[in-house]
Amino acid sequence: MWRSFFEAIGDFFAHVLMAPMNWLADLELLSWWGANTINWIFVIICAIAFSYWLKQLRIFAKNNEDEQDTTAHSFLK
Repeated sequence: MWRSFFEAIGDFFAHVLMAPMNWLADLELLSWWGANTINWIFVIICAIAFSYWLKQLRIFAKNNEDEQDTTAHSFLK
């Protein structure tokens, strides 16, 4: 009974949850750009978020609202 239970879990992970990864592995053999599109999307999202973060840092630095205290935690005093 337990053996079939754990084999069912293994089969579920190997054939159902990993199906998108297997599809991407097969797609990579046909088109590198197609397989890595999601990576490029994540790179673009991270670049936009980083630019927004730097913009906000400049705004706070310009208004002297940022606290650059080196003793941010009580144990550093």
